[in-house]
Amino acid sequence: MPRAGVEGTISQAVRRTGIHRTRYTGLPKTHPGNVLAATAINIIRLDAWLTSTPLGKTRTSHLARLELAP
Repeated sequence: MPRAGVEGTISQAVRRTGIHRTRYTGLPKTHPGNVLAATAINIIRLDAWLTSTPLGKTRTSHLARLELAP
């Protein structure tokens, strides 16, 4: 189950900060960008926690929707 949390974090980082690709090559140039992106995600999550922002709805698969149908 830990993978689901990691995948969610990566997805949020890509959507919010655009960290999927970097414009530089080499660790000395890309590392500060990754650190800033991680800091931004932490600040976004802290703000959501402090303001009690509800979590987004999880997508329901087609099969699960069939099981939920009366």
